[in-house]
Amino acid sequence: MSLITQRVELARNGANDKVICRMPSGWAVMGDVQFLEGYCLLLPDPVVPSLNDLSAEARTTYLLDMARIGDAVLQVTGALRMNYEILGNSEPELHCHIFPRYASEPDDKRRMPAWFYDWKAAPPYVEELHGELRRRIAEVLSASGPG
Repeated sequence: MSLITQRVELARNGANDKVICRMPSGWAVMGDVQFLEGYCLLLPDPVVPSLNDLSAEARTTYLLDMARIGDAVLQVTGALRMNYEILGNSEPELHCHIFPRYASEPDDKRRMPAWFYDWKAAPPYVEELHGELRRRIAEVLSASGPG
């Protein structure tokens, strides 16, 4: 079972501590690491191989959910902008990385993709440290409605 499928199963069973909320297209979750505070992902439910495997309506829903998460993270964190990345090369199932980018980032990092950060040295998501941020993002998403 792939990592994305495992995380969706955990979310369905209420066992994924990084879940922000259920979205019309899937699950908004916090990233495993928080080198950019507010880093989230959108995991589709049901899991599919790629965006191209969704119907036009499902694609629209997924992409709108992705933008709604970005709007909420912007509102909660005061980030400068959002980066959205759908890759699927190492985990070949649809998932979107949603990265807040900050004016306070070092120039050599801020102008580059988030993948240039040292992920192994990044602070992990810890509920005691990041749970309030997760809850605030969930509140904004809840207040903005289902889509």
